[in-house]
Amino acid sequence: MTEPAQPARPAQPARPAEPAQPARSATPAPPESATATDTALTSLLALDPSAPTPAAVEALAAPENRHLLEYVREDPFGAHVFPGNIEGYDPERFLDDLDAQLAATGPIHLWAYIPTCSYRCRFCQYPVVIAKGPQEAVARRAAQWVDWNIAEARLWLRRVPHLAGAPVGEFNVFGGTPSLLPPEEIRRLLDFYREHFGFGPDTTVRFEGDPTTFTPDKLELLAELGCTKVSSGVQSFDDHVLAMSGREHTGAACREFVRRAKATGFDWVSVDLMYGLLDQSLDTVREDLETVLAEGPTAVVCTKLHLRDYSDTRTGVSGVQPAAWQLPSYRARLESRGHRWPTLGEQYQMREVLTGGLRAAGWTEHPTMYFAQPGAGPEKWKAIMADQDLQLPEVAIGLGGSSSCRRSEGMTEVDWRRYGEAVDAGRIPLGSATAFTDEAQETRAVNMALTTLQPLREEVHRARFPGSSLFSPARRAAFASLEARGLLTADEAAGTVTLTPTGETLVEAIINTELSAPAARERSGITP
Repeated sequence: MTEPAQPARPAQPARPAEPAQPARSATPAPPESATATDTALTSLLALDPSAPTPAAVEALAAPENRHLLEYVREDPFGAHVFPGNIEGYDPERFLDDLDAQLAATGPIHLWAYIPTCSYRCRFCQYPVVIAKGPQEAVARRAAQWVDWNIAEARLWLRRVPHLAGAPVGEFNVFGGTPSLLPPEEIRRLLDFYREHFGFGPDTTVRFEGDPTTFTPDKLELLAELGCTKVSSGVQSFDDHVLAMSGREHTGAACREFVRRAKATGFDWVSVDLMYGLLDQSLDTVREDLETVLAEGPTAVVCTKLHLRDYSDTRTGVSGVQPAAWQLPSYRARLESRGHRWPTLGEQYQMREVLTGGLRAAGWTEHPTMYFAQPGAGPEKWKAIMADQDLQLPEVAIGLGGSSSCRRSEGMTEVDWRRYGEAVDAGRIPLGSATAFTDEAQETRAVNMALTTLQPLREEVHRARFPGSSLFSPARRAAFASLEARGLLTADEAAGTVTLTPTGETLVEAIINTELSAPAARERSGITP
């Protein structure tokens, strides 16, 4: 294996080159005896006076919602991977479960993960490997990762016989920064997947990358190879916020990416924005919104900064190394130099600025965090996974991939050495798997569907789970409690459950605290 070793813990990042912004009024420090929840409440109520108090802040501050505040305080990422309740499941059994569902499936989500990046962002938890230096060396590393990805894909095709014939609804090349790949490696990767998997006339193909690596020539190549979508992790259009995050591009480069991609003729051009970043303010978020509306990408993903390790809850995939911002000593050093983290209340104000502005312009949110221009949504790969009437398999090939079917889910190895050793030895490099009891399968279906922010429908639930009901005793009690607190409306006569706007904002906290099967029973007082 040619990839350079990665340290178990990163060296402390160098002092940021950007000068510190003038300190704003600090949130009063709570007394030493204050609990973590009291600290969270203090942060929640520390608001920017230039914007109104979000309804979500008022809800979280209410004593009856203290468990939701506690969930938010712990800062997990709660709506990407939906882990099973049976831990230690044999990965071979997961592959059998997947093959059984693929025998008769609608279009699936297939994705390849290329972990190469030219640098590591200070918020990034994902399993990435750094590829920088002389051009020839970078090209060799890129070729190695394409070799491994294709070799792993062949292992999946051999072990899961129905995978080759399963129709692919959307194929995504995620990262990392796959746009770092040289043109010949991009061509080799895309040609392989198109030849060996069930691509059809309705399959959409997306390629992800950094704004500066999506050159005009590379965009033209991607279009030539059948890519209809391109996405870029812009994060912010503000140069200072970008520099503090460790991003090595400017806001101008982000705007240029959107313009170039649109001019090339892609059907879907999307950018990711984050809120809660170091030194970010409501004013910079307002400017980000104005830029998005002016430049007109097809879609934008609005994500809160999360610093809890994804592996703690298995709701996301994190690599071996922590993000620099996860290190308390580094965070404290930044604060001592006059830098500032937005309070929890300000983060909800930032979300309100983004979501309110996009919705006022006619954009739709489907699923949570994913916005698209009028008539363009929903985000296809997320709909395949989460829409109540779909919830079809997801197959991920590459370092740290997360794959799932209705009975179980599996995660690929996140350590690049063990990953490469497994692939070289002819083994699918799954690191772990979990499975779902019958009850957990039903709960997962409800929770995933809620994250789409679309109404739940009783007839769809009954068709999927004969003999069961969306309004089971435990869920009926949970829905009634949530409705009393203004977080959803449940109409059993009409057979629908619909989140309120505040419930939409807090959907991750709701599904992970109140609608998991044990939580629903505990809060309702109903025994199984």
